Amino acid sequence: MSRFIHRIGGLATGLLLAITAPAAWANSLADTLADAYEASGLLEQNRALLRAADEDVAQAVSSLAPILSWSANASVTDPRPVGGDFLTTNVALNAELLIYDGGGSQIAIEAQKELVLATRQELVQIEQEVLLRALEAHLNIRRAFEFVQLRQSNVRLITQELRAARDRFDVGEVTRTDVSLAEARLASSRSFLASAEGDLAQAIEEYRAAVGRAPGNLSPVPPANIGYDANAARSFAVRNHPSIRAAMHNVSAAELNIRRAEAALRPRVTFQGSVGFNDDWDSSESIGLNISGPISQGGRLASTSRQAMARRDAQRAGLHIVRQQIEQQVGNAYALLTVARASREASERQIRAARVAFQGVREEATLGARTTLDVLNAEQELLDAQANSIAAQIDETLASYRVLSSMGLLTAEDLNLGVQSYDPSAYYNLVKDAPLGQSDQGRALDRVLRAIGD
Repeated sequence: MSRFIHRIGGLATGLLLAITAPAAWANSLADTLADAYEASGLLEQNRALLRAADEDVAQAVSSLAPILSWSANASVTDPRPVGGDFLTTNVALNAELLIYDGGGSQIAIEAQKELVLATRQELVQIEQEVLLRALEAHLNIRRAFEFVQLRQSNVRLITQELRAARDRFDVGEVTRTDVSLAEARLASSRSFLASAEGDLAQAIEEYRAAVGRAPGNLSPVPPANIGYDANAARSFAVRNHPSIRAAMHNVSAAELNIRRAEAALRPRVTFQGSVGFNDDWDSSESIGLNISGPISQGGRLASTSRQAMARRDAQRAGLHIVRQQIEQQVGNAYALLTVARASREASERQIRAARVAFQGVREEATLGARTTLDVLNAEQELLDAQANSIAAQIDETLASYRVLSSMGLLTAEDLNLGVQSYDPSAYYNLVKDAPLGQSDQGRALDRVLRAIGD
């Protein structure tokens, strides 16, 4: 038994030291969230996906720019023609410029811009998820730490009760049954302490994964100041939540793709020119306009148009679904917040009553009016009330921040974390005009990408 107690005590000490570092390592919630924001691989991944979407705009813009290409060929004629060469070569420089395509290319640019805006909003939602996970990790360590301390206090208290029961047994005031009850309750309390320490160890590992470092001395977190009632929060969320905005941009892109499919039925006009040189460096030039248009492609164009309409309808339905989900999330978050507040208030009253009852029962036991079981039961009532209070306080704080998340307000900017926020438009502004690779802007892009890669 003594070796077991030593192991439990050693584990508890190690875990508590892991999150009770010197004051220099004290971490507020803002510290936790800022570190999670700056160390998140998930955010880096989605920022790269946003840059890829920016490049889709550049590629769409490039279709309106002049297209230059070169070609070279060599051919062998056998037998050699009279007065001719056995080997003939030709080099040509070709140019093509789109004059008109029914607006299809311009519509494609606008559709890609909408998709970029949607991807930006998806990045904001990812940011919310990263910060919410870090918040939960912070609060869960606070919860687990408080539970470990509570269980340690419970073990010490029951140890005292066991000692008192043995003393009373020695003088014949109680029976062996009272001592056994105290011993059984102490063993159960040690088991709960071990479980609480296991929960704390897991909470520490989750914090490492969510924040990117080990926790310091984490400070308590009060509930967030929301400033909206449930109806106002719901109304705000359906207008401003990043998932709603992303869905709206996806609908706009789908509608533009219908117009793009219709533009494919119109004529296409291109300007074409070329300069060629043969093996004697004699040159030949050509210039002209090319006009073309579809007559029949086996129903493919009509099918493409219908497909674009179906995808537009799917995106509209998706927007409706997202709106319902956001409204439900706000409602659920407020319901959980209301329950947590009521639970906290009730647990505070329960603690006051349970403490008075425990002190009275223990006093009566010293006078022989109560049994050891009565004392242990009263102590368990107090312990349960204290545990409920800890859980309710953490749940209230977590629920308040989940309300902010359901409204789209759990971002580094809205929380004023003081971090260097990622600018989603910076890279877009560099590539939106589709700069050539050897231009000044193209070289600037190369430097940006190398810096990001490092």
